[in-house]
Amino acid sequence: PMDHPRPVTRIGLIQTVLDSVGAADRVALDVVAPGHDLLPLKELGRITASVVRNEPGRAMGYAPIPGDPQLIRQIAFRSMEHGLPVAPDDPLITAGCMEALYLSLRSVCRSGDTVLIQSPTYYCFLQLLETLGLRAIEVPSDPKLGVSPKDLFHALRTFDVSACVLAPNFNNPDSSLTPDEAKREIVSMLAERSIPLVEDDVSSDLHFGPRRPGTYKQFDQKGLVLLCSSFSKTIAPGYRVGWILPGRFRQKALEIKATTNVSTSAPAQMAIAEYLRQGHMERHLKKLRAALERQMDTMQLHLGRHFPEGTKVTHPVGGGVLWLELPKAVDSVELFFQARAERIGIAPGAIFSTQDKFTNYIRISCGFPWTRDVEQGVTILGELAGRMCRS
Repeated sequence: PMDHPRPVTRIGLIQTVLDSVGAADRVALDVVAPGHDLLPLKELGRITASVVRNEPGRAMGYAPIPGDPQLIRQIAFRSMEHGLPVAPDDPLITAGCMEALYLSLRSVCRSGDTVLIQSPTYYCFLQLLETLGLRAIEVPSDPKLGVSPKDLFHALRTFDVSACVLAPNFNNPDSSLTPDEAKREIVSMLAERSIPLVEDDVSSDLHFGPRRPGTYKQFDQKGLVLLCSSFSKTIAPGYRVGWILPGRFRQKALEIKATTNVSTSAPAQMAIAEYLRQGHMERHLKKLRAALERQMDTMQLHLGRHFPEGTKVTHPVGGGVLWLELPKAVDSVELFFQARAERIGIAPGAIFSTQDKFTNYIRISCGFPWTRDVEQGVTILGELAGRMCRS
């Protein structure tokens, strides 16, 4: 049964986990981004230097509040290619996907409102909800099929919901993929009730199959879906460039953007716009997807070899993370601290829910190349989990 709306109180634990991310000399199984060898460092570096050299005034000045016009156009073109109902000037550029989600929630909610989220969900959403004073209703996410229309309908009938935040394509952490027919049903159900849907679309380009999965946005006929995405999982995490397709909430999102950070970094926007204009993106994505799938296969193989009996591992068809259910005797927060002492980073399951769920789950990232250090880290992690099972 679904629990009542509850305040989100996870910031302390989440901050402890975030403080460990990015520390030097460690096996970073907690960083959800491609390794440096999978990023277009030389190409994008060359383009960045070129745009700054050729247009220094534009690069060093403030970008327009909605974003660099050329980048907006490129994102609109790509969105149209993906079948989204978008006008050429619809996208609003943000500092990564997190700002896109922040602006979206600020545009459709007020403090004290109840927001429907999937469970498990990305822990930074929980931080965001807590910061904005929002309450959460968790709808279960199936590790394969994501949120079901039936469960969503039950939640909407039971609770007074102001908005939904859902990640239909390769949800972080369980990498679930909601079927397109279910997406259509969910959008229709929310539209009947005039409930806005904030869609996290950050991982859709990382599909291993031949076709990019559909989005909620492509079924949006009323402008109630705010699609949020970024280039952080594909080409440049450090550039912090994302966007919203805000539907009917564009003006409100623009007003909040103007009082939040005025505008997003001009050189980063110019460089990515030029990278897209030159046509590098699709070739790069093809290589990136193949590498992530290989790395995920290798990781699954070694997890099976080194982790205790009874461990269950997801088999995603995209994204870059694995979601592990360990034997009940394993406390994932305790495992996080023990792993940290061995200079291994993991994300404990408890941070992916407002409730005391997923306490024996962990999330492992497969974004980095398979090396001897990674193999040793996975072996040690398996030994630590095995020790907990025996104690």
